[in-house]
Amino acid sequence: MTAAEVEGGEPLSAHAVVGADRLRDRWLTEVVGGARYLARPMGELRALIGTLADRLLAAALAERFDPEDARRVGRALVDAHLTEPAVLEDTHLVLGECLADAADNPGRLRRLLALQGALGRGYADALRRRTLTEHEAITTAALDARTTADEARWASEARFSAVFDAATVGIIVFALDGTSMEANSAACEMVGHTAEEMRAMTVADVVPPRQDPAFWADLPRLADGTLDRITVERPYQRPDGRRIWVDAVVSAVRDTDGHPRYLLAMVNEITERMELQQRLTYQAQHDPLTGLPNRSLFFERLRASMRRVGENGSGPRPGVCYLDLDGFKVVNDTLGHHTGDRLLQAVADRLRDALAPCGHLVARMGGDEFVVLVERSEDGPELEDVASVALETVRRPVRIDSHDVAISASIGVVRHEGDAGPEELMKAADTTLYSAKHAGRGRYAVFDQERHRSDVLRFELSSQMPEALRRDDFRVVYQPLVRLADERTVGVEALVRWQRPDGELIGPDRFIPLAEETGLVVPLGRRVLDEACRQARAWRDAGHELVVSVNVAARQMSENDLVGDIRTVLAEYDMPPGLLQLELTERDLMGTPGRPAAALKELAAMGVQIAIDDFGTGYSNLSYLRQLPVHNLKLAGNFVAGSADRDDVILRALVKLARSLHLDVTAEAVETRDQAERLRSYGCTNAQGWYYAPAVPAERIPDLIREPFVR
Repeated sequence: MTAAEVEGGEPLSAHAVVGADRLRDRWLTEVVGGARYLARPMGELRALIGTLADRLLAAALAERFDPEDARRVGRALVDAHLTEPAVLEDTHLVLGECLADAADNPGRLRRLLALQGALGRGYADALRRRTLTEHEAITTAALDARTTADEARWASEARFSAVFDAATVGIIVFALDGTSMEANSAACEMVGHTAEEMRAMTVADVVPPRQDPAFWADLPRLADGTLDRITVERPYQRPDGRRIWVDAVVSAVRDTDGHPRYLLAMVNEITERMELQQRLTYQAQHDPLTGLPNRSLFFERLRASMRRVGENGSGPRPGVCYLDLDGFKVVNDTLGHHTGDRLLQAVADRLRDALAPCGHLVARMGGDEFVVLVERSEDGPELEDVASVALETVRRPVRIDSHDVAISASIGVVRHEGDAGPEELMKAADTTLYSAKHAGRGRYAVFDQERHRSDVLRFELSSQMPEALRRDDFRVVYQPLVRLADERTVGVEALVRWQRPDGELIGPDRFIPLAEETGLVVPLGRRVLDEACRQARAWRDAGHELVVSVNVAARQMSENDLVGDIRTVLAEYDMPPGLLQLELTERDLMGTPGRPAAALKELAAMGVQIAIDDFGTGYSNLSYLRQLPVHNLKLAGNFVAGSADRDDVILRALVKLARSLHLDVTAEAVETRDQAERLRSYGCTNAQGWYYAPAVPAERIPDLIREPFVR
């Protein structure tokens, strides 16, 4: 097949395609400038070139490419007697110049190359037909007028020679035995041989049988008429050492009886087109910053290695080491993106130097992510060795200007097993990579099926949360806070549950961490706050004045106007600030300095109570008890449930510490009367837990106010 018959690719980028007027003007300038004479007036040529430019642009932008559209343009050039040696070459150059920007991916590049190839094919076919037509006319004239045979032959040969020599494409006539009979000047100039040298050459000198056996297998079919033409694209080494690419169309010329007389080859040099294709292919498959293969080339190689496994059935398998730089954002934020880019380049060079000599492909997936493809791994430990080399390579400090930039990486290691495809393999590598990050960074993690299944379920759950929030699938329940002195319900803690449409009830331990990671904890927390305060107003209206305790996450403090939200909701439900208590963990208190601390002080000044949740399990940095406006300490359940003497000593000390600071103490997870009695004797203020009641819907709270026990 010709280049124009190869798959036509996809339409060129419409916004990057030049206008028809510009294409016409550039094309006309090149054609007229290189012509020794013009067969038509300039006005007719301008109109013709404009029409042909419109056809080419329409073919370039068509959803389905029809090579015949471009072939008609090539034939029209010949029909207009634009057969100067430079016309076709200049036409290809103009198309490349005007449409290259619109061929911005491999599919669009194929469209541009198909367009050029089809145009050249039409041009060559038209020129060949005209040549053959004239040759047949000469032969017919000679037979019809034998009395003037010599004069007719001389005239015919003169005309044929003029067309033959003036043709812009190379024309080579071969005898049926493969020896060369004649080559025009364009062909001689193209391949770098004289006419005499060409006459001494054979087809095998141009197309060696070992290099292109398919061409030689098709040659007999030309002779017997079962094949019209053979098309071949191949490189050719000129005598001066320059390597060119040629596109040749070989057909058989037959006599009036249909017997083949000789072989006719129409040859075009396509070196520039092939070099352009190679450059565009390289750009499409390599990262411009680091020069490493990009995602496209990586997945191409990965698929190829997986196909080899499928063909062999057993043996070495491909594996990947998916690498992400730890803390790269800090480098960008502190030293600038220019330094970050240079760091990426240095890391890319080091990884390539360390691993490419071993036959491994190092690619950049985007951002600060790299991947190493081990196409033939014997076992998992081999991949772990590769990951260890990559970690050590990245750990070495990089000198950039006056800075020694030290950085580490986390790696997910996965070996292809079973029938998983490339996307599934990389999904597994991604989840394994983040397992390495969660384990402490600067290390690699090996794929574990159970952990991967759990991570996938977590990601699926995370992806469902926005829609669940829109559907209001989250339900607020309340656990009573009981005053130990008289065992009366004095407040409730608002807790959230996820009630899925399928009936499954998901606890906060599964979805709250995901909400904090994705930022959905901010709108979710706002909704819980609003619902809790609305319910508190309903209880007040019914004669039950209760403190409502609401959990607040760190992101609500740092990414949201929490003070404004609370001021708004208190005003909306006419709720005294003292009846609202906000619970924060030690981790969130210590990890959110600055604005969050100021917000807590502002809330405390309004009268809102502040409680530290799970006290004793976090940083245990007691300085914030002095610096922040804390009103209540909530003791973690493991201290209450502990049976060892040491646990009891710690529990008693924590209660004593809080009471000496004039803070209330609430014990969580109280499950027995012995625990309640012991806490009361230590001076603990309040308690909550299953001994009194689990978290229940709002409508059950009035009953628990009257009787704070669920027996």
